[in-house]
Amino acid sequence: MLVARSAALFVLAALFEIGGAWLVWQGVREHRGRLWIGAGVMALGVYGFVATLQPEAEFGRVLAAYGGIFVAGSIAWGAVADGYRPDRWDVAGALICLAGMAVIMWAPRDGG
Repeated sequence: MLVARSAALFVLAALFEIGGAWLVWQGVREHRGRLWIGAGVMALGVYGFVATLQPEAEFGRVLAAYGGIFVAGSIAWGAVADGYRPDRWDVAGALICLAGMAVIMWAPRDGG
């Protein structure tokens, strides 16, 4: 159950962080305005709180593992939101990052 909760929190964090960064990008680079930028900044702030809900107590471990979710999520976001078409190397890299995330976060550890 802890793995499922942790995975769900990672996905939620990615939606807020990647979505927030995308909103800021749209506001600045695509000239959509300050409302988009403000919404992005707020979403990025929510991301910071969501990350604290992870059951793992080690900040460094959580953020390092989250990096794999961020990589894969960013590629997926680009494909859905912007029509970006990842190639096989993008997909392979994302899968490697997700495997690394799983090892960092959920590998059995001595004494805990």
